[in-house]
Amino acid sequence: MKYLFIALFFLTSSFICCFTQELNEQVIDSLYKEDQFYAGITYNLLGKRPTDVSQSGFSLGFHLGFIKDMPINKNRNIAIGVGLGYSANSYNQNLLINKDAIGNTTYTILDNSSTYAKNKFSSHLIELPIEFRWRTSTAADYNFWRIYAGFKLGYVLAHTAKYRGDLGKLRHTNIKDFNDFQYGLTLSAGYNTWNLFLYYALNPVFSGDARLNGDQMDMNAIKIGLMFYIL
Repeated sequence: MKYLFIALFFLTSSFICCFTQELNEQVIDSLYKEDQFYAGITYNLLGKRPTDVSQSGFSLGFHLGFIKDMPINKNRNIAIGVGLGYSANSYNQNLLINKDAIGNTTYTILDNSSTYAKNKFSSHLIELPIEFRWRTSTAADYNFWRIYAGFKLGYVLAHTAKYRGDLGKLRHTNIKDFNDFQYGLTLSAGYNTWNLFLYYALNPVFSGDARLNGDQMDMNAIKIGLMFYIL
């Protein structure tokens, strides 16, 4: 099902891109703006991991939204972009998130002696991207180079920790130790629809209450992938 979703994601993005470009070629607007829908797929990493915490498998992120373009120069190739989007992310790793007998959240490392088929946490966010945009576009040219650098603020709507292995099946939702807000720096660079994308979180995934062996966890999210801008 995961691979079917990814295939449909790419096919839909390509179709919309081709369709909208054909429509745009019919009209030339000297006061054009690059108002854009965006869709992206990323490989998610955890930075600043505690000792013995490691990632395994493929941790995916899916990102969708719309950005309003506001040109700030006469040639309209420099602009500020402000948008609204949705992001779903998963992180496969060996940090077991569980509950003790009185309902407190516990964190332990799954060592090499543990047998498990799944151990991950995931999150769903509403995001506010803000970008400083440079591109080589003109009113009649829809295929252009771009570099978009910015900042993204996200509010976590829901998060889930899942485990399946020797301990059975575990599932915990809305764990209070997750930070409700995530924010970080972004960079998109590429040509036409296809762009490399990087996100580096400036704050940790977990709050200060989350402790591993008595120490605070400062893990932050790093996302690397492709971003598609669709007119």
